[in-house]
Amino acid sequence: MNETPVRGAAPAALISAPGSGSGKSMITAALARLHRNAGRDVRVFKYGPDYLDPMVLERASGNPVYQLHPWMTGMAECRWRLASAAAEADLVLVEGSMGLFDGDPCSADLAATAGLPVVPVIDASGMGQTFGAVALGLDLYRDDVCLSGVIANRTGSPGHGKMLADSLPERMPLLGAVQRNASLHVPDRHLGLVQAGEVADLDERLDAAAEVLREAGLDTLPATVELASEPLPAPPRLLEGLRIAVARDAAFAFIYRANLELLAAMGAEITEFSPLTDQTLPDCDALWLPGGYPELHARQLADNLPMLLAIRAHHAEGKPILAECGGLMACMDTLTDDDGNGHRMLGLLPGEAVMAGKLTGLGLQSLTLPSGELRGHTFHHSRLETTLEPAARTVRNRTGTAGEAVYRNGTLTASYYHAYFPSAPEAAAALFRGAALEDLDHA
Repeated sequence: MNETPVRGAAPAALISAPGSGSGKSMITAALARLHRNAGRDVRVFKYGPDYLDPMVLERASGNPVYQLHPWMTGMAECRWRLASAAAEADLVLVEGSMGLFDGDPCSADLAATAGLPVVPVIDASGMGQTFGAVALGLDLYRDDVCLSGVIANRTGSPGHGKMLADSLPERMPLLGAVQRNASLHVPDRHLGLVQAGEVADLDERLDAAAEVLREAGLDTLPATVELASEPLPAPPRLLEGLRIAVARDAAFAFIYRANLELLAAMGAEITEFSPLTDQTLPDCDALWLPGGYPELHARQLADNLPMLLAIRAHHAEGKPILAECGGLMACMDTLTDDDGNGHRMLGLLPGEAVMAGKLTGLGLQSLTLPSGELRGHTFHHSRLETTLEPAARTVRNRTGTAGEAVYRNGTLTASYYHAYFPSAPEAAAALFRGAALEDLDHA
């Protein structure tokens, strides 16, 4: 293990908002693309467990995007990732989650602890002088949070932008007034933004959005921040030589980059495959079916009988499978889509997954195993109809009550719960080696 502390200094800011829907995701992406196009090395992070925003942010910045969250990833990892980025990059941006003070912990907690200045994006459509009151309220709400300026989004004209600037106190500059523009919109669906790979003209949109921000005067770098961290310990080599096949395509794409890197750092050999188009599994000792949108591709999944048979054979051979959310849905006998059409799935768990047309699970949760407490989250719009009793349940972080069911069938562990593997490397390794499956009965 390298025991040398990590130190770096770079312009940095946490981009937040008074609430969801203010446009901070595309503003952050456009800022990243603006400075990347200027030749700068830009590193972007996403606060919280979101999978979809990081896909767009990676395309915008040209660099990997990692999640930061004091509870889920741990503050030590937050500090290390930020300091490592500041030591190498020309600009560090963090996109917040929901509103600045929403959640426990909230985006403001990360900003205060890490020493990041905050730049709120405020939707100014239909707003005049009240803009200043909203900005001032965000600034005064907590003494340990520093606003370095404000971005007005969706303004109607240059005159509107001047009105907003005049409403702010002298100590709080309006960094830019961004007028309404179609390039600052990416289509979304029930779980959030459409996946970056599905937007054919995404790069053109990002370049156009970057130009909109440049015209609004947002090409100036934020203040330089010094960031430091102790090094993280090297993970144990508990997966030495283990071959893990990871489903990854349009139906299964909700994967934390840090999860894959941890598995590799513990010695695993990672191979990706597509349940949609491949007809055989790679040679593997364990299988990971992550979350995604299997409901949008259910017919194609059902029609790929060779792949269904290959995964069933993997399970019949007693090899471990971890199925999360969309992966769980694919393990059922049937998946019923939004149109009410039923599609046969893997049949590794009895019953069906049914699209509910509304949010049915949300929030940070943890799963305690003898080898550690895996932290993560849940977010889904479907429900299960099954006679199978859970082998265990997660615990909701906010209330301490029972959360998502965790199901077992032999070597299969399946749940709507998404785990962040670095929160408990030993527990994650045990799931892929099969050791934790037996322990779930006693968890």
